[in-house]
Formats: sequence, C-alpha cells, structure tokens
Amino acid sequence: MQTNFLPHLLADPDTALAESILRKCVHCGFCTATCPTFLELGDELDSPRGRIWLIKGMLEEGKPADAETVTRLDRCLSCLSCMTTCPSGVDYMHLVDHARAHVEETFRRPLTDRLMRRGLAIVLTRPTLFRLALIGAALLRSGIGAATAVGRATGLAGPAARLAGRLPKSVTLPIGAVARRLSASLGLLPARLARPSSIELPQVIPAAGMRRMRVSMLTGCAQPALDPGINDATVRLLTRLGAEVVVAKGVGCCGALDHHMGAEDRSHAHAARNIEAWHAEIEAGGLDRIVINTSGCGTTVKDYGHMFRDDPKLAAKAAKVASIARDVSEVVAELDLAGFVVAGPRPRLAYHSACSMQHGQKITALPMDLLAKAGFDVGPVPESHVCCGSAGTYNILQPEMAGRLRDRKVRNIAATGAEVIAAGNIGCIMQIASGTATPVVHTVELLDWATGGPRPARLADPADRR
Repeated sequence: MQTNFLPHLLADPDTALAESILRKCVHCGFCTATCPTFLELGDELDSPRGRIWLIKGMLEEGKPADAETVTRLDRCLSCLSCMTTCPSGVDYMHLVDHARAHVEETFRRPLTDRLMRRGLAIVLTRPTLFRLALIGAALLRSGIGAATAVGRATGLAGPAARLAGRLPKSVTLPIGAVARRLSASLGLLPARLARPSSIELPQVIPAAGMRRMRVSMLTGCAQPALDPGINDATVRLLTRLGAEVVVAKGVGCCGALDHHMGAEDRSHAHAARNIEAWHAEIEAGGLDRIVINTSGCGTTVKDYGHMFRDDPKLAAKAAKVASIARDVSEVVAELDLAGFVVAGPRPRLAYHSACSMQHGQKITALPMDLLAKAGFDVGPVPESHVCCGSAGTYNILQPEMAGRLRDRKVRNIAATGAEVIAAGNIGCIMQIASGTATPVVHTVELLDWATGGPRPARLADPADRR
C-alpha cells in the first residue's frame, strides 16, 4: 500500500512502525474471509482491510480520530485471525494497538463510555476489588424483577426503571446503553462465587520429588476471582511433573486490558512492574520459565520485548522476561506427561482454541495433543478460527456482537456432540459457558485430573456448570 505520511510524523518510532506495516498490506482481501465482524456484518469497514484504510487516513496526516473510525476500531475484537490468514505478513496487532492509543489521545468519548471503560480498567485489574464487585453484582442480579416499559427500552428494571421514567430521553438513552452492557456482563458471571486461593500470595511451592524446572506463575487479575481452581490445578500439575513454582512478589496485571483499550501509559505501568518483579526473581533464584495459564495474558507478556524495545532502562529486562514466557501447555509439554497419566474413564472433549492462543501465540495443536496423551478423546470445533466474542472486555463493551459470535461458537460446538468443552483462556470459558449447558473446563484442570488431581468442579457438580 502506498502511504503519504507527513515527514515530521515519522520521527515518532511508533508511527514509523505503523507506516512500515501499512506498506505491507496489498489489499488482497484474504483477511475478510476469517474476520468475525465481517462474517457477521458483511461491511468492508468492519474488516481488517477496511480498518487498515481508516487507520492509514487517520495516521498519515496525524489527524484526530473521528467517530466513524472509532466505531469500527471498537468493533474489532483484536482476535488476530487476519494475521494468520494474511499472505503478506501484515502486523495488524501492533498497527491496531498504535491506532487505539492514537484514539485514546485524540478522541473524546461520551461520558458514559469513559466511565465504563475506566471502571473496567480499575476493577478488573484488581482481584480483591473485582471480588467485591462480583458480590455486588450477585446481589443486583438476585434483586432484578420484571422490567417496566421504560425498563425494556433502557435495559433497566425495578426502581431504576421508575427513576428513568422521570428523566428526559437525553439522559435515559446513555443510561440504557450502560445498563445493556451491565446486563450482558451479569450473564457472564459464575452462579456461585469461589473462595480465594492461597496461591495468590507470594510464595515458593516446591516440586514433588526431584526438581526439574523453576518457574514463576502469573496468577492473573480476573481469573483468581472468577475461578481460582484454575491456578490451583496449574500448581498441582506443574509440581507433580517436577517444577518448583514461584509466585513472585510484586507481579500483578499483565497490562492487556488497558493495552487493548488504548491506555498505553497505564498498560506499560502494569507491565513495567511485572518486568522488574520477575527480573528480581531471575537474579535472586533464577527462573527457567514464566508460566501463564490465561492465553490473553500470555500474548501480552510475550510481547513485552516489543513494548519496551526503545526503553533504555527496561529493554533488556523486558526482552529477557518475554523470552522465557510460556503458555502452561508449552511448559507441560517440556516436562512431559509420560508416566503420570492415571487410567480411568474420560469424557469426550471439544477443544476451543482461544484466538490469543492460536493467532496470538501460534499454539494450535499442542493443547489437543496433550489432552490426547492424557487419555481424552478430543477434537477441534468447526470454524475454530472464528472468535467466541470474549476478547477481554469486548463482551461487555460490545455485547450485541459478542452475543452473536458466542451463539455461533456454541452452535459449532454442539455439532461435535462433545460432553465437555476444553479451553485455555478464562475469558473464553466464561463467554461460552454463558450460552451453553455443556461444561466448559480449563485445559490444565483436565490434565491435572488425568494425572491424579481432583475431578474439575464443573464436572463434579451440575449446579456449577457455568
């Protein structure tokens, strides 16, 4: 693609990178065949090719983002399926990241959007605060009654609807947009809140038997609140296979959530804290691997080297951290399950490959191979390359499109006839589970069970199959 960037803009390294990415795009259109929003809407501007054109127009003259461009970029899931498809090697991930940062700097969103996005960034990145929010959401969900006519129009119910009835439409319509997003988020929450796990606290968990590897585990933000059993299963499995597991002091949110909303400063602040904490652990006791059991976080941590490539203080440390970051499936494969698998009946599985796993980290067959070695009858899902609609906070900020993609995914899973759905990302697990009664279980929980661990909670109690 020909570009005409103003020369002074190319002095910025990120803009110069964006220009080099744009030049690789030949507008062949292969990306439209795998883009979820284009498949659903059929609109060229809701395809990677269309968004690239809008980004080019915005960046090459340094113009502020306009409402049309923001709408189309917001509707992008960052699933990166287009990157898997692209024959020209267009680095859409870093291009759209830069475009979103430009949007954040130059476009003023409506107040309700600003409050929603900032609130999500504050709550979801802090497990304790998120737990309190989950308790409040559970109380809210239990207290919702039948909606009035105003409630149906705005997405509100009960007292809130009566209050909305007294307000002008200029106020109720924005309130209704927020309410619809909140309503969608309530449908994603587990039916029962789990107790916190002790795994979240800084500590060292020794290997069972001879130590073969020393790893640090990212405990995550939302996952410890939504399903702490995933981290518990990860530690049991890794220590059983011979890994010493370190929960490093000072490690928190990976920065992905803020990053995908264009809040670059906040995202980099999260990442910088993690880099310093992991680097201190590398120097103190040594680390062979950094283990991540949420694939969305894994894609971000593996990109730390790129994020800090121009930072004289953190570039080398970030590159080191990124170089030893691995999805849990990669570490399990290194340690090898052979000799640990316990015989027993296994349910038939459909493996859902998270976009951040297959497109972001290029991990495709490995999780299925591990499940097969563990004795499971496992198969892929039709249209496995199409996103389920989770995509971080996408299912809250874009509930209508997220719901359409979830339903599409659930129909494809149902066609497999599987008894259980396996997935390696908490966002996908919650999203898919909100649309099906088939249990959705993290891959690591199934591997832990197959090697002597407890039966996953979602399989043990039908009431918890959400």
